[in-house]
Amino acid sequence: MNSFARLNRIMGWVMFIVALVVYTLTLEQSVSLWDCGEFASAAYKLQVVHPPGAPLFLMIGRLFSLMASSPEMVGFWINMLSAVASAGTVMFTFWITTYFAERMVDDANENKTLLVLGAGAVAALTNTFIDSFWFSAVESEVYALSSFFTA
Repeated sequence: MNSFARLNRIMGWVMFIVALVVYTLTLEQSVSLWDCGEFASAAYKLQVVHPPGAPLFLMIGRLFSLMASSPEMVGFWINMLSAVASAGTVMFTFWITTYFAERMVDDANENKTLLVLGAGAVAALTNTFIDSFWFSAVESEVYALSSFFTA
């Protein structure tokens, strides 16, 4: 593996860790308003939510709810699902950006690695701290998992 590929892989995981730490530190400790309580309780008991439903979110949420030490902690762990999915989205945003940036920067440029990795870092960190994305990353809603699979 060449040095760029290795740096690219490492930087992608660094972006994941940075986003996960930020989202974990700002995570809702329980459920917030609107659909979050419905999604958390439905994931915990594997029940059906309002249409159109979100079966994959509920099944993965059930796995996360098994990590709860008590029923009071279920909301926190389902929120962690959103934080992990959003951090994964940030990581894939970094890798997608570096994939295209590498093809756009001229090979003759001596700073190609710095430019490409810098572009990926800017894109990933912008996505990390954008208000609407951050809001979805810290609550038990389906938007974080949806953005993960979209990325």
